[in-house]
Amino acid sequence: MATPQTPYDAVLQAARDVTRLDTALDAEMLGAALLGSVYAIADTDRETAVREFVAGFLTATARRRTAAATTIRSVFAALVPDAEGAAKVRPGTQAPAWSGQLGRVHLTGTWSYGDVYGDQTSYLATFAYEDETVGGPEHALVALVDHNIGITKDVFVGGPAERILEQVRQMCGADDLTWFREEDPARMRGEVRRHLAITDDLGDLPAEGSLATDRALVGARLAVLPGAPVDLREAEPLGVDERTALVRAFLASPEAARAGLDGLAGDAELASLHFCLGLLLDHAATFPDADPLRWSPAVAGLFLLDWVHRRAVLDMDDAAMLPRVLRAWAAYAGHRRGLPERAVTQTDEAIEELVPEFARLYSTGERRSPATAAVAQLMADGVDPDDPAALDAWIEANRQRLGDDG
Repeated sequence: MATPQTPYDAVLQAARDVTRLDTALDAEMLGAALLGSVYAIADTDRETAVREFVAGFLTATARRRTAAATTIRSVFAALVPDAEGAAKVRPGTQAPAWSGQLGRVHLTGTWSYGDVYGDQTSYLATFAYEDETVGGPEHALVALVDHNIGITKDVFVGGPAERILEQVRQMCGADDLTWFREEDPARMRGEVRRHLAITDDLGDLPAEGSLATDRALVGARLAVLPGAPVDLREAEPLGVDERTALVRAFLASPEAARAGLDGLAGDAELASLHFCLGLLLDHAATFPDADPLRWSPAVAGLFLLDWVHRRAVLDMDDAAMLPRVLRAWAAYAGHRRGLPERAVTQTDEAIEELVPEFARLYSTGERRSPATAAVAQLMADGVDPDDPAALDAWIEANRQRLGDDG
């Protein structure tokens, strides 16, 4: 067998048995898997890369008359209907019986489920072909949105739909730290697509799952869902007055009292307390949902072991105060949100376990950003950042260490 000369030839060779498949669903899954290789190797804007590949493929194979070539052209046109030339694709004379069912599905239900902390939400939709005999069985799309990193982390299309739905129901019913509900299909479409747009532009994709192989089919199925009339704008960070009101409510709470934060009297302790509270609110503002009350073991880990070292300069009093403030704030936030007590306890225990590593990272400074490291060194050298002359003199004296652009 001759070695394929172009990527299009390679796809044709990989799809040579497409006409032997039993259903349109089998063919769409094969087509999505083939396009997955294009999606995976693209540097950025992967959705555009796939669309342009399909357009190029349709042009390059326009004169191919084999059954496999005309069939896989129809499959790609159904998966990526906005690719140039897709609307002009017609089934060949030797098209399989299922070719008329490509993409001809309707929505049969939408649900969502996730953890009570709000770290992740999974969206589930089920679809049926007009003709199940040649189209294929009712099947499900599952998309996992990770709110901590702001992407659609994984997608999956498979079946049988009822089995997948029942497994999810049982899993959520057996765990009081998860929830399950019917979902507005417009909201599902909006949320998954919004986060997929970020995923599509990542330099490196999540390593596990079926994101690449199922991405094209997921896009085609999401297009079946109605548009999003609901407001899907990202939450705005709190304003100054809102931050002040929230901090005051926290300091008057039983959680703050149990941590001994309501009775601090010294100026240094009070300054450190409010500095630490400001860091918690600043960290929350970096998430798309910008919710200062959304804390979990995962969010606490991101904060204590990464973000705070890259973004803040702590003195010893701040470093001693921060875990104490975080534990009280996380407990307060969990109770405000009505989380199960087990969830609040798990977050508290997780923070306690993180403290030794937080202390080690603070002492080594290994995760400081260059800017944070420079400010830390400036303060260690006793330079007042508010004294322009002293600051300029320090920068000049340390220019070689900081770099010419320091």
